Amino acid sequence: MYDVVIIGRGPAGLSASLYTARGGLKTVIVGKESPLSKGGRIENYCCSEPMSGEQLIDIGVQQARSFGVDILDQEVIDIKRSNSFEVVTSDNTYQAKAIVIATGKSRKKTNIEGVESFETKGVHYCVTCDGFFYSGKRVGVLGYNDYAVHEIMEFEGISEDVTLYTNGEKLELDQESNKYLQDKGIKINKKRIKRLDGAQALERLVFEDGQVEEIDGLFVAYGSASSVDFARKLGILLDDDNIIVDENQSTNVEGVFAAGDCTGGMMQVAAAVGQGAAAGQNAKAFVLNN
Repeated sequence: MYDVVIIGRGPAGLSASLYTARGGLKTVIVGKESPLSKGGRIENYCCSEPMSGEQLIDIGVQQARSFGVDILDQEVIDIKRSNSFEVVTSDNTYQAKAIVIATGKSRKKTNIEGVESFETKGVHYCVTCDGFFYSGKRVGVLGYNDYAVHEIMEFEGISEDVTLYTNGEKLELDQESNKYLQDKGIKINKKRIKRLDGAQALERLVFEDGQVEEIDGLFVAYGSASSVDFARKLGILLDDDNIIVDENQSTNVEGVFAAGDCTGGMMQVAAAVGQGAAAGQNAKAFVLNN
């Protein structure tokens, strides 16, 4: 059991970890490489020499580790809430008393015609939230990696007619996900989707080769799980695609904090570091007082 799990290893997550770890809390950062690592020269970060994004992240990682923070190169695919929080990756599950979401705003766009127009009318983003509306119906999950397979698993006991649609993407699955798809006989359609079609609600998928498949619901799990996906699963309030936080970087869900680009506002390293510090300090206070 960790005291705090921080999701995201960019400036916000690294900054938060310094405050929780220095406060004596067992802390782990879970996440893949920060997009900032691919950034060019950073010259507007106060009190720092100009450096690349990769150099800045490397310094932050070394600093966090010096205070005993565990840093895991794993992709988070789910967060569950019971007496504590469970952060699920394709490799393991980690329990925590508090969570800091610092995942940025990365979401791979599908660019499929009709996705946005059918949102809440057949297109959804969270099986845990909306899957029960499709009991016994024909459903699909749009995706190509372990995150998509995890969403398919959530349909157990809800529907047996589930198809994985990759939209032409190559499958990127670990051994466990592959085995699950094979054991359960999950249908996989690798064709590229041209558009979604229907009258008042989603009724069919139209593929680029002209093929048509009838469907009742399509759940988008395209690319990596984002801050918005985690927020939906936990019941966190959103403003568009931004997590709503108060002055303490607290969300409406007790024990969950957020910092950095996922909260909107000024998308700069300095802002992310400041928000991360506040999130870490207040997550520490939450754990120590509960």
